[in-house]
Amino acid sequence: MNTRLISTLQQVQELLNQAPLIEPGWESKDECYQWVEEVLRHFRYRSLTRSEKGIIKRYLTVATGYSRAQISRLIKAYLSAGHLKRKQRTSNGFSNQYTKADIRLLAATDQLHNGLNGAAIKKLCERAYVQGDQSYERLKDISVSHIYNLRKSQTYRNIRSPKDVTKPTKRAIGVRRKPRPEGQPGFIRIDTVHQGDQDRVKGVYHINAVDEVTQYQVVCSVEKISETFLIPVLEELLASFPFKLRGFHSDNGSEYINGRVSELLENLRINFTKSRARKTNDNALVESKNGAIIRKILGYAHIPQKYATEINEFNKIYLTPYLNFHRPCFFPETEVDAKGKEKKKYHYENMMTPYEKFKSLPDFKKYLKKGVTLEELEARATSMSDNESAKQLQAARELLFQSIFERKA
Repeated sequence: MNTRLISTLQQVQELLNQAPLIEPGWESKDECYQWVEEVLRHFRYRSLTRSEKGIIKRYLTVATGYSRAQISRLIKAYLSAGHLKRKQRTSNGFSNQYTKADIRLLAATDQLHNGLNGAAIKKLCERAYVQGDQSYERLKDISVSHIYNLRKSQTYRNIRSPKDVTKPTKRAIGVRRKPRPEGQPGFIRIDTVHQGDQDRVKGVYHINAVDEVTQYQVVCSVEKISETFLIPVLEELLASFPFKLRGFHSDNGSEYINGRVSELLENLRINFTKSRARKTNDNALVESKNGAIIRKILGYAHIPQKYATEINEFNKIYLTPYLNFHRPCFFPETEVDAKGKEKKKYHYENMMTPYEKFKSLPDFKKYLKKGVTLEELEARATSMSDNESAKQLQAARELLFQSIFERKA
């Protein structure tokens, strides 16, 4: 904190009026103690009146982040000895490996990427350093557990501090079974996310589709989920995947279990499957993405249906590229124990972006759609860093919401 220009009690009082905006910025306790001593000496604390001493106490409390009781102890020690010297109680204390600047950078990274889990943030820090951002030099080596420790710190906290149930329908459309991709991309899970009701008026709908093997994700928005509105957007969604599609899996909602959707998938030679009764994990992948991505980025607030086109444009230009080229995901490994029971393990080494996962598949080029080249996808992945893509996403989202809610008002 720069206090060189604060030399009078009036200036101190003016600063205290902005107390909520003040953040302690001391890199060490020794530096903080030295500053407290300089302030007490400069203002001649012994000769101040009672009210003036109260102002100085408030000033020291706000500027250091210490409690009023601790400041009183420091003042008492200063008046007794004429100086302040910090007593180190441990003979072999540990030095802080991560500075407050590192914690602020971690908080900014969390905010950029909408609060991902610790492992994903660690991966992003590593990628940011590789992509040339030297400010991540220390954070690139941080452990996942220590990320959660830093998130509890005061420095971090200073920076950051109704669902619709799908109605099933009974129609003889689609095969009721779990998809079996067998390690091949092109088997997508799909679900609908509703953007709230207001005065019994429905909001916009988001169509969320995720590939089971690579977690490549495409998000589209539509005014209504009737066939007239849904089919064109569904065609756009299917065309957005860079690899050939072989499977389409949904729950039992009537927006997908209908003749128009079945006919569309039949023309594209895509197998249509739907969730089984009492098998809640059949569509769990896309449902987890609904909360982790759609709700986290687009929120729960009601958005009128007439803004679906603008939101869909935002999804196409900013959200979908960010999710597939710049947001790391966990990919499980299935381990079988001695009794033959399968258990999925999520190892940090297997964390990567959906595009990187696609490239890691054996002979991955054979899955590309006609007209889609590896050079084109590589150019999209390397055109900007992860943080640059996240910044573009955040800025575009702010402009979109500002435009929508200003017009709503």
